[in-house]
Amino acid sequence: MQRTLARTVHMTGIGVHKGEKATIRILPAPCDYGIRFLRTDVIGLDQVVEARYDAVVDTALCTRIGNSDGVSVSTIEHLMAAFAGCGIENALVELDGPEIPIMDGSAAPFVEALTEAGIVEQDAKLRVLRVLSSVSVEHEGRFAALHPSDAFEIEFKIDFEDEAIGVQHRDARFTGDCFIQDYANSRTFGRLEEIEKLRSLGFARGGSLDNAVVVNGSEVLNEGGLRHQDEFVRHKMLDAVGDLALAGAPVVGRYCGVKSGHDMTNRLLHKLFSTPGAWRFDEVTDRSAVSSDYADRAPYIEAVVA
Repeated sequence: MQRTLARTVHMTGIGVHKGEKATIRILPAPCDYGIRFLRTDVIGLDQVVEARYDAVVDTALCTRIGNSDGVSVSTIEHLMAAFAGCGIENALVELDGPEIPIMDGSAAPFVEALTEAGIVEQDAKLRVLRVLSSVSVEHEGRFAALHPSDAFEIEFKIDFEDEAIGVQHRDARFTGDCFIQDYANSRTFGRLEEIEKLRSLGFARGGSLDNAVVVNGSEVLNEGGLRHQDEFVRHKMLDAVGDLALAGAPVVGRYCGVKSGHDMTNRLLHKLFSTPGAWRFDEVTDRSAVSSDYADRAPYIEAVVA
């Protein structure tokens, strides 16, 4: 069945790019409402932006969605990942500015707030997006694909020159509490020189060691180091969970990404929905109907991508 919140959530933090205080309220919503954002600071224009893959207007530094009046909401990916990881399909997010607060750079603060508020089942069948045939996209050495599977799975590979990151590869089946336990607290990351350049251009004004992992060559600059040895690839998988949630329904399929990111995942969703016979919406009453016991398989990425 579909799910929403038991009560309203209030959260305040800093917008990572503008560096301004950002406050959100996450409210319960009725069946079949989906996830929507409402800009309370906007007057005279449509305040509501729906969380959909075809509403994405920018993927350069984060995922930003917008409506036909030009009203937009930035940095939605971590909150969307929290909704997906907690199994929440219906909610209204009110915010007083253009950015979702970055919190600690992961989805964990959102997950904690949502679970503390309580999650309730609704009297409506859950709609899932079932991948029926493989689709893929490639661009400038990056790759992303969706394949049929009996559950939601992600395989991801990253390759950075920085010694602190290097090559990392991970494969996971996102059933039960897998996302909450193993991925939600993985933080966004960046190179010191890139962050300094972004700030000189007027971006990343709210970025700090409190909300991102910063590397400089072989060194991780954050006090306390990493939360996971492979936190970098885990965060990329977290981002993919959030960006795939813009499909409008839980995905039953296997996502494979190589050096992928917000742009590639959005390109992939456009490719999927524009490919006849590659997908189908199914309605289910039991969430266990979209997953089953794990079946061992050879990693797709290592078999296909050199």
